[in-house]
Amino acid sequence: MKPAGRLAAGPRRYLTGGPLRLLLAGPRRLALIGRGLVDEPDRPLVAGVALGLLSTVETVIRTDVVIRPIAMLLGLAATVPLVFATRYVAPAAATITTATLLTALVYRFGPAVTGVAALLALWLPLLRRRALRRRAEAAERDTERELMETRLLELTARSERARIARELHDVVAHHISMISVQAEAARLTSPGMPEEGAMRLRAIGDTARTALTEMRRLLGVLREDTEDEPPTRRPQPGLQQLLDLIDQTRAAAKVNTRLIVRGEIVPLDPGVELTAYRIVQEALTNARKHAPGAAIDVEVRYTPDWLHVRVRDIGPGPSTARKKTNGYGLLGMRERVAAVGGRLHTGPAPGSGFLVEAALPTTRAGHD
Repeated sequence: MKPAGRLAAGPRRYLTGGPLRLLLAGPRRLALIGRGLVDEPDRPLVAGVALGLLSTVETVIRTDVVIRPIAMLLGLAATVPLVFATRYVAPAAATITTATLLTALVYRFGPAVTGVAALLALWLPLLRRRALRRRAEAAERDTERELMETRLLELTARSERARIARELHDVVAHHISMISVQAEAARLTSPGMPEEGAMRLRAIGDTARTALTEMRRLLGVLREDTEDEPPTRRPQPGLQQLLDLIDQTRAAAKVNTRLIVRGEIVPLDPGVELTAYRIVQEALTNARKHAPGAAIDVEVRYTPDWLHVRVRDIGPGPSTARKKTNGYGLLGMRERVAAVGGRLHTGPAPGSGFLVEAALPTTRAGHD
């Protein structure tokens, strides 16, 4: 070809070669990227890198040596904005840079490297995304398995509570009911019985009925988690019911029983109030059992940090049976006190009688 023809054909070749092809690839690339942004936010990373790389490779292969560096720079410049269109800025930037550098090797090593660069640019993000998806699926399976195990444990506990409730109702509650019925029947069928005996039978019947009421309340607590609708039950006893408890003891045992309250009364945690009530209840029962007829003093003292509960019977002294007792009453008191973070002391009172002392933390209602 003549020099004049070569010069005339040069601009046409340059314009119809790499730059024109690169410009025509731009709208096509941007259209696919926009579609990826609408369909799924992560697609621009894969689509942009692949299209930018292939367009640059196409330009590099088919253009003049002078145009190749410009084509690669234009391809890189057109692809870099994709970094900011994805949430994974650092991986996107690294992938685009790597792909562009591998494409640039074509300038030195030829078209053979082009295929490798294209495959790497296309598959690396896809493989990374697949690994992330598998990791997320594995974490989701682990979470579901933990939830199933927790649910299974809850169902097992509910089933066990239901079984205990049935046993208590069928055995213990039945026997307590029979005690109440037999005590009332003995009192009514013995007209010549002394007043003292009739009074004690009446106390046995009243105590059995009270125990049966408490048993039913406990059964309601055990069964409430095994039913769709929790049963309606009486509120658990607290310090406000202490006066009723003292009156019942005084009427049943015909003993002088006093309730002394000191300090400023403050609202307490329901668990602390229930513990204090049960301590007094158990201490009164033990006093009636081991020191019948002895006067009993119940003292409740409020301090800023502690609730002090003190029950003392003014008996002749601790009996041998009480000294050696390892019954469940005292054990139950210790467990209740320990559960709320308190302290318990039981033993002979100074002078005579028996003393039960407990110190319970005064957790203000609504403080936590």
